[in-house]
Amino acid sequence: MLDLGLLRKDLDSVVSALARRGVEFDVARFNELEARRKELQVQTENLQASRNTLAKEIGKLKSQGLDASDVMAKSKAIPEQLKGMEEELATLREELNDILMSTPNLPHNSVPVGADENDNIEVRRWLPEQDFVAADVIPADLGFEVADHVSLGEKLGLDFEMAVKLSGSRFSFMKGGVARLHRALAQFMLNLHTSEHGYEECYTPYIVNKASLYGTGQLPKFKDDMFWVTKGGDDEEASEEQKTKEELFLISTSEISLTNSVRDEILDTAELPICLTAHTPCFRSEAGSGGRDVRGMIRQHQFDKVEMVQIVHPDTSYDALEAMVSHAEKVLQLLKLPYRVITLCTGDMGFGAAKTYDIEVWVPSQNTWREISSCSNTEAFQARRMNARYRVSQGKNEFVHTLNGSGVAVGRALVAVMENYQQADGSIVIPEVLRPYMGGLEVLVPNA
Repeated sequence: MLDLGLLRKDLDSVVSALARRGVEFDVARFNELEARRKELQVQTENLQASRNTLAKEIGKLKSQGLDASDVMAKSKAIPEQLKGMEEELATLREELNDILMSTPNLPHNSVPVGADENDNIEVRRWLPEQDFVAADVIPADLGFEVADHVSLGEKLGLDFEMAVKLSGSRFSFMKGGVARLHRALAQFMLNLHTSEHGYEECYTPYIVNKASLYGTGQLPKFKDDMFWVTKGGDDEEASEEQKTKEELFLISTSEISLTNSVRDEILDTAELPICLTAHTPCFRSEAGSGGRDVRGMIRQHQFDKVEMVQIVHPDTSYDALEAMVSHAEKVLQLLKLPYRVITLCTGDMGFGAAKTYDIEVWVPSQNTWREISSCSNTEAFQARRMNARYRVSQGKNEFVHTLNGSGVAVGRALVAVMENYQQADGSIVIPEVLRPYMGGLEVLVPNA
């Protein structure tokens, strides 16, 4: 959520920053609401002062044995007037809050201005055999006609037909070696982030309440991208509390549950930074998406991800962002998967981000790079929505900065491993770093 104080003090700079994102802020409506709010506050203060004055006058008249009925009549009318003004003020504040909740974060000055993904800027790319390389260098051809992960997976335990039978399209069913490889990837990532990168492993709920989604910015804007459920029911024997229905949501990322762990908290500065990681399934309706991503595991309704979250002091958040990107890169370097890092332009950033780096892995069957990690600094945007603060030395409470990043998407890592490590006979060489998690297995061999 944007800082309302900043909007009031420097509206022009906010409007200009939002314009860099291609967002038009309704200045006229904001000014109208603010003008009426100020007017009502002045009127309310004047009425409260009049009430105090009248109270004194009534006391004075009574002490002198004089008739105070006219003054008392004026005084009795004030509470009703105040109530009306308070109700209007509450309505105005609610609309202002709705505007703030629906307005994206301001981009950091270092973010390139652009309309969409075509205006993103590549920072670096990495190939296993050459380390960091020029921006026009791509991975070497595998030396045979490559198959995509769907074709490879048919004989390795990746069963999309079973998933359709059980749930519908855009779900996966895995068994045997490929299921174990999927699990190995998640275990490897968690161990790396906890043992080498300083994150604390967490297990979080997969279902969260509305407050959590408002806190990290999924609501109100992205409700249609979520799966939601209703708690409670119409059972006649249920208690009144059980009959009360509450809308709950399946998490689209464990960023939601991890970040909201500090909602409504006041942290000591010594507690910062807080670095958390979790492996969870993620659920997204993917409304409006389609095309080639309908096939296979690239874009699913349910997928696994190892998430990284940091809650930090504002002075260190951009150093933390660079570190978080390096943590995701390390996963791909150890897996020896080709990747590149790009800075998202203003028009391609997520709603809550002030700056975002995407990491894209090479997918041979598509002859292109596909996102496997996205790391963002939201600055105080989420913290303001969550009321997550820390104590400064003077005793005043300030908002923390929050960051989140994929460390990385497990399903897409599986796709990348399968396709980059495939052999001409359809077998998959297991990356060395994963073999301890696979019982020493070196190759996944397709079923006859």
